[in-house]
Amino acid sequence: MIEFKTIVLLLVVAFVNPIPADSATQTKLVYAQNRTKLKQRVQARLNELHAGAEFPGANVGFVLPDGRHASVSAGLADVESKQLLKSMDRVLAGSIGKTYVAAVVLQLVQEGKVNLDDKVARWLGRETWFRRLPNAEAITLRMLMKHTSGIPEHVLNEEFIKAIKEKPDKIWEPQELLAYVFDKEPLFPAGDGWSYADTNYIVVGMIVERVTKRKLYDEISRRILKPFKLDDTIPSDKRIIHRLIAGYSMPNSPFGVEGRMIVGGRFIVNPQFEWAGGGFASTAEDLARWAKIMYEGKTFKQLYLIEMLDAVEAKTGKGDKYGLGVQVRQSDLGVSYGHGGWFPGYLSEMEYFPQHKIAIAIQFNTDAGRKLKKSPRAYIADIGKIIIGESEIKERRTCSQ
Repeated sequence: MIEFKTIVLLLVVAFVNPIPADSATQTKLVYAQNRTKLKQRVQARLNELHAGAEFPGANVGFVLPDGRHASVSAGLADVESKQLLKSMDRVLAGSIGKTYVAAVVLQLVQEGKVNLDDKVARWLGRETWFRRLPNAEAITLRMLMKHTSGIPEHVLNEEFIKAIKEKPDKIWEPQELLAYVFDKEPLFPAGDGWSYADTNYIVVGMIVERVTKRKLYDEISRRILKPFKLDDTIPSDKRIIHRLIAGYSMPNSPFGVEGRMIVGGRFIVNPQFEWAGGGFASTAEDLARWAKIMYEGKTFKQLYLIEMLDAVEAKTGKGDKYGLGVQVRQSDLGVSYGHGGWFPGYLSEMEYFPQHKIAIAIQFNTDAGRKLKKSPRAYIADIGKIIIGESEIKERRTCSQ
């Protein structure tokens, strides 16, 4: 009988070096017979990780080289009622939402409707407030998408945090969000540094709406969510979101909120303010599917995927880089493309590993990172080792030494 690790390696090799049709059919049949076993192993590992940490619950979604996908869950969706977490439960994806915005922009570039190196003034220069934006005249679309614009972050502005708590039903217009950085000193000259800010993507979202003459969420749905059947991914644009589970925010949260984020079925703040900086609720399985779809070049031509992955040095970790709405990072499984996401009460992470053609996503209904005992990416690495086989990981490390 063929060993499980050998089966998975056959699947990986098949996508790098195509094999004859008869052999491919046999490999698919072998995988189908072991499909349940793989899911059980991933489930067992997630259960172990949950038992060794202190988070309420987590969902893991993964996609294999041949496109087959699955998900597993561990823990609670609701601590107070002891309701078990399910794979279909939605979690706020935080800044992973930037990946949908970036994909739409690159489609517009492919269609010749925008140029990444055009100045932002081309689209917004006539707005009365435009010159109050730091580095306004020098910023390009590419700088916004790579976080090299020098624009400060509006989200952590004390006055803004106070406003979202005092006015939980307020619907925020993009210009109102930008107002919190008007007349501020830029962090550095445009293009001469790197600093992550949701504010950059608020401006990008405004440009998308100006170019397409459609609402941003409608355009993302039309171009991304519907064509690729990402049916479990929806805008987080209101205080009541269907199938969204409760999130639990850590003490001393930057937003000054602690504990349960959904009370009486409603968010204690309106997540609508996130908009183009994030702005979606999803499942781990949908996020993993999206990562594989996008980073295998199914949303735009290969030329534009290369453009997306052309990254600059970021300050998120050793060796980390940031492209056009994508984090390019190193891991035990090789280079990965993806994005992390945080919203009060929630953590998400999705990664695609091009050497193995697999995608994995994980979502937690807490933002208390210390209670996870290790980073969300470390959880993904654990799951990845199960999927591709520990023996291959060891072999690659030996060869690289």
